[in-house]
Amino acid sequence: MMNYHTTIFVDASPDEVMKKISQVNRWWAKSFSGRAERMNDKFNVTFGETFVDFQVNELVPNKKVSWEVSDCNLHWVREKKEWQGTRIVFELSVEKGMTRLDFTHFGLVPEAECYKDCEVGWNGHITVSLANYINEGKGEPE
Repeated sequence: MMNYHTTIFVDASPDEVMKKISQVNRWWAKSFSGRAERMNDKFNVTFGETFVDFQVNELVPNKKVSWEVSDCNLHWVREKKEWQGTRIVFELSVEKGMTRLDFTHFGLVPEAECYKDCEVGWNGHITVSLANYINEGKGEPE
């Protein structure tokens, strides 16, 4: 099974990228509560009837951060809890003076009911909004 994955290259240090990833309301969800900066931080994103609760479950400064989904309601699919127990992982490395950001949503696989919609969503949130937020200071959160 292939988990959803995408890679972007950004013109910022790994430290700056880590800070911007944690500012979820600036690139992903305007409706954001909690904190996403330190190990065990908990936060929530809401899109209308859809919500997702996360906990930061792994943090390696300037290299990796992982968020585990502790609860969710994906209102548009039959299995509303499809993301529960999945993990969103950001891994950073430096290549040719740029920061490489590998984004993987472990558990979001093509067999998942929401995969096609979620793939489109993540493509926009990561490759457009987060990339623009890191490179230009302006994301496009929903």
